[in-house]
Amino acid sequence: MKQTDVIIVGAGGSGLAAAARCVELGLEVTVLEKQAQIGGTTGIAVGSFTANRTNHQRHAGIEDSLDHHAEDAGKFARLEIESRNNNSLRRFFLAHTAATLDWLGEMGLAFHGPSPEPPNRVPRMHNVVPNAKAYVAALQAKILRGGGEIVCNAGVETLLSDGGRVLGVEAAVDDRGLQYRAKLGVVLAAGDYANSSELITRFKGDEFSEVEGINPHACGDGHRLAEQAGAKLLNMDVTYGPELRFVAPPSSRTSFAQLLPTSGWAARLAGRLLPFAPKWLVNAFIKRLLVTWQHPEDTLFEQGAVLLNDQGERFCDERSWPQRELDVANQTNKSAFILLDERLIDLFSTWPNFVSTAPEIAYAYVSDYLKLRPDVAVQAKTLEELASIRGLPSAAVCQVVAGVNKHRTSSDSHPLQGDNWVLLGPMKAFFTTTEGGAAINQQFEVLDSSGQSITGLYAIGQNGLGGQILWGHGLHIAWAMTSGKLLAEHLARKLRGE
Repeated sequence: MKQTDVIIVGAGGSGLAAAARCVELGLEVTVLEKQAQIGGTTGIAVGSFTANRTNHQRHAGIEDSLDHHAEDAGKFARLEIESRNNNSLRRFFLAHTAATLDWLGEMGLAFHGPSPEPPNRVPRMHNVVPNAKAYVAALQAKILRGGGEIVCNAGVETLLSDGGRVLGVEAAVDDRGLQYRAKLGVVLAAGDYANSSELITRFKGDEFSEVEGINPHACGDGHRLAEQAGAKLLNMDVTYGPELRFVAPPSSRTSFAQLLPTSGWAARLAGRLLPFAPKWLVNAFIKRLLVTWQHPEDTLFEQGAVLLNDQGERFCDERSWPQRELDVANQTNKSAFILLDERLIDLFSTWPNFVSTAPEIAYAYVSDYLKLRPDVAVQAKTLEELASIRGLPSAAVCQVVAGVNKHRTSSDSHPLQGDNWVLLGPMKAFFTTTEGGAAINQQFEVLDSSGQSITGLYAIGQNGLGGQILWGHGLHIAWAMTSGKLLAEHLARKLRGE
């Protein structure tokens, strides 16, 4: 049995942030990660960090306030979702974002921005250079230099408790059962449950059971552990998505972003030079991310694009969300393709019609997908040739187009035709993230159904959202880093008896 001050379950953004701050404050920490590598969902994100009253804002001459940010943060979600937000906890979080950003900067991380994202009234989105892998690299280095321990292939199976107090965990480490005891507490930081069919079905409904999570390893392990300990779970039916996204590039391909520096002087230099780089160069970099992670805009379907399945058949009303996504998830291989004719190709080649976007940063058009994602974008002069490239039955595809054109006879609709065709896909329906988490207080103690803290158990990041609604770019990573940092500071004060 191993004993340490703090046990952290999960080596994603929040867990790594907590561990890094723990070692800075002199605490012994062990991080247990069920996967063979660290990073979690943070490791596949773009890396935006939304914050207020930052040094970056001041240097750009931007005046901001906590009141304004707290108000603006409530404008992203639909009213029926936003009405369920834990306002006091979200305001508490937003009050500490600038300090967290400074802390990350002290590690050598560089940020570009702030960039605007309406309905934020001022620019607040800070983008780490080159992407979110920089967080993982910097925090890992801090942990290891400080004597912290990160154990991979270590799936936590149960919490160890006595008399209602959580004492440690039992984990399967390389298929061996081991126990870890914590002097100060166990921290749940195991990510969301976007890829847990069981939890999605239980809290959201059977019809969503076939929709996958964008992170295949986001299975709700921390949520299950919290519930086993008697935690109250909040907003478990609230998800970001489902939405259509192109499948990721082959894992063997090294992306442009991964070739850029993630730490040290090179990353700091890249961060300082990025604002002065030619716009075409910045867009070239951002578009690499756009065509990998962003979703196709609904305007494609509003303008007449159709969805085809692996059999070349049209199977849904493309303009109906979320039924469109649910129908995609129920197709063979849970995938589909977008068919564009000559008019749509021309239309989605210039502003204001784009295939995908990152707000106020860059736009990706049909030509960008043909150039940067040949694995999900093919072009041909005839429908038969296009179908053949993708292995779809050409007769079925031609039949779909004939059927669509038969019903597009009014002046405000357009038949599918021409000598230029593009097929985008495969794509799948994904949950990007989930908003459900354990109820917590501002010391990150997990609360039971009566509002009492469960002694020795803490939750941060997606495990400890505490009823917050964090829609909009950059808030989830900001919460992951901020909650991890603040928890470590709380535990250090606890050790000192404060």
